[in-house]
Amino acid sequence: MKRTIKNVAILGSGVMGSRIACHFANIGVQVLLLDIVPFELTEQEQKKGLTKEDPAVRNRLVNSALQSTLKSNPSAIYDKAFADRIQTGNFDDDLHKIKDYDWVMEVVVERLDIKQSLFEKVEKHRKPGTLITSNTSGIPMHMMCEGRSEDFQENFAGTHFFNPPRYLRLLEIIPGPKSKPENIEFLMDYGDRFLGKETVLCKDTPAFIANRVGVYAIISAMHTVEKMGLGVSEVDKMTGTVIGRAKSATFRTMDVVGLDTTVNVANNLYKALPNDESREKFKLPKIVEVLYENKWFGDKTGHGYFKMIRHKDGSKELKEIDFETFEYKDVEKPNIKALQASKEIEDLKKRIKFLVNFDDKAGEFYRTTFYDLFKYCSNRIPEISDELYRIDQAVCAGFGWELGPFETWDVLGVKETVEKMEAAGEKPAAWVYEMLEAGNDSFYQVIEGKKHYYDIPTKSYKEIPGIEEFIILDTLKSAGKKLWENPGASVYDMGDDVIGLEFHTKMNSMGQEVIEGINTAIGMAEKSHKGLVIGNEGANFSAGANLAMLFMFAGDQDFDEINLMIAQFQNTMMRARFSSIPVVLAPHNMALGGGCELSLHSDHIQAHAELYMGLVEVGVGLIPAGGGTKEMTLRFSNEIESGDVELNRLQERFMNIAMAKVSTSAEEARNLGYLRNSDGITLNRKRQLAEAKQKVISLYDQGYSQPVEQNIKVMGKSSLALFEAGITGMQYGAYISEHDAKIARKLAWVMSGGDLSSPTEVSERHLLDLEREAFLSLTGEKKTLERIHSILFKGKPLRN
Repeated sequence: MKRTIKNVAILGSGVMGSRIACHFANIGVQVLLLDIVPFELTEQEQKKGLTKEDPAVRNRLVNSALQSTLKSNPSAIYDKAFADRIQTGNFDDDLHKIKDYDWVMEVVVERLDIKQSLFEKVEKHRKPGTLITSNTSGIPMHMMCEGRSEDFQENFAGTHFFNPPRYLRLLEIIPGPKSKPENIEFLMDYGDRFLGKETVLCKDTPAFIANRVGVYAIISAMHTVEKMGLGVSEVDKMTGTVIGRAKSATFRTMDVVGLDTTVNVANNLYKALPNDESREKFKLPKIVEVLYENKWFGDKTGHGYFKMIRHKDGSKELKEIDFETFEYKDVEKPNIKALQASKEIEDLKKRIKFLVNFDDKAGEFYRTTFYDLFKYCSNRIPEISDELYRIDQAVCAGFGWELGPFETWDVLGVKETVEKMEAAGEKPAAWVYEMLEAGNDSFYQVIEGKKHYYDIPTKSYKEIPGIEEFIILDTLKSAGKKLWENPGASVYDMGDDVIGLEFHTKMNSMGQEVIEGINTAIGMAEKSHKGLVIGNEGANFSAGANLAMLFMFAGDQDFDEINLMIAQFQNTMMRARFSSIPVVLAPHNMALGGGCELSLHSDHIQAHAELYMGLVEVGVGLIPAGGGTKEMTLRFSNEIESGDVELNRLQERFMNIAMAKVSTSAEEARNLGYLRNSDGITLNRKRQLAEAKQKVISLYDQGYSQPVEQNIKVMGKSSLALFEAGITGMQYGAYISEHDAKIARKLAWVMSGGDLSSPTEVSERHLLDLEREAFLSLTGEKKTLERIHSILFKGKPLRN
């Protein structure tokens, strides 16, 4: 049976239900969101004379929940207009509508009796063959579908989204006892291709995979923290991005998620796992138990491991819990030797190995927690998964880890780590010893350019299924596909006569090495390939130009070097635009400043849905001078019609740059003009490079021809007058500083084409020259240098 999902009914509008509804709306699906009818009228409803029969009352809970979700920050929806795809209602009046829906998903409270009661009602209205799933975090599938019809059970499964569903990549798929295999295959594929998720097939075991392992890792680590006498800030500094975990690390994450959520899972696991060899680790240590008993759950209660003090003068002060007194104290700034010593190690794998083997308390903490986790994961096979890679996939996607437990174990060396684990009293499962005795010394291998995992039953390596359509740069590197590199960039053979360029500088900033990489890659592609993809697998596509180099030249007033640097950057952007082969960009997360400018000059952008793109140079006292200002003016020129609308559209582009607007999604980037209508959006980040490569091939096969430079219509004095009025008004209203106004006037000059008496067509080079001149003059401003200094050395913008 071939399935197409045009519409989805979400039953339950709480935090998860509303957010899942928004994510389906994000991908263009029509959604019916239902919840219960309120039991009583509110005081406001009584004053308005409403009754329990009024639609506004009957749908109050669902509408209130949806509106709250739409106002949440970060946003659950790509574009506010997409909320029109969600229709609301209630179980009493609207449940019959589900007969017209392709997929019915239950997202009510985690109580078996309530879920079973709702399913009984659903079965009266649901069309046979319709998918029916439950978003549960742990209730067994076989219990939920007890007493249901054969058709219901065949089309039933668990679909466990992680919160928030827009941002966390994991979607666990849990078959019921009678689920049809083709339905499970469909859910796995749909979650991957359409919802952009890491879909992981789970067994129907307590907490499935991610929470079983992830919550164990958290609570077990709490025992180690308590035993070693470590503090809140110490632990968060050791367990964040330095080891490839979420920036919020351990305690900040628990405050955001809610300590009660983590504890409830841990308590439930303790009850449900009488035969788990590490069951006692799920018992709460004092540093968790005290906060839980006091209902200090974190952000939702105003305080947890951290507490924000708000003073009468409006200032805020962050405090952290003291594990000796359980009172709040000043946030500590720990100086940890291992972390200091590892600062210059950019490669995550090398840094983890360095930290785990370091002889200080951080090294001891890492060894204790890692070895315990490795043992636990090895013992969970085949209980929660037959394949080890599923554990890595689930934990990474659900908890934001860059490396899963088995991947980390590989980094440290399986054999040598087993010896150290034994010495520490943490002996892994027997199959690990069998693997090593058979001469297999790693859990993963790259064979013929494809990633394989160690399959325990066959004692051999098998290709990881489901990733054959992905392009993974680490795999290309392991397969010897690197064609060229310098310290800041690498060129790979992506297959099918397409090459790829990866940046790997700090924050993927664009300095001389990256510029060399772009020019080299274009030259290589023009010589013997169909085209070029520019993308990477770092945390961000690019945070922009290398400000440190600019700051050095500006501080020395070496304006000739700055002029040369800008000219070289502009020429590189123009080469990307006017090369003889298609250049496709694959930006994700942050694509700021120069990263945005390079994207603007590509033949096609294949953006990830989570794209924070913008021309932000004003924030450091400059204007975009890598062709960004020129390009936004060119795009205005290409779309103008006539009359006053022209100036309004130009002013929109001007304000986007002057206010350093950054998109909060790829859809918003399109609305801001950074993405064209022809540019594509990829939901699943792991598919992005492959889809960018396919676009290169498509452009080539269509008979790609080298673009030619265009003339740009600029408005001269008429737009200058409009911009000046706006700048003066903003300055008088104290919305912008004097230096902001100076930068804005420079920007206005460029986007107007200079002081021209009437609308005129000018060349792209004319605007590039104006860009460079304005940029150069601003680097001589003291206040610009202050702004750059603040970003470089304090990590925050300065509005002076």
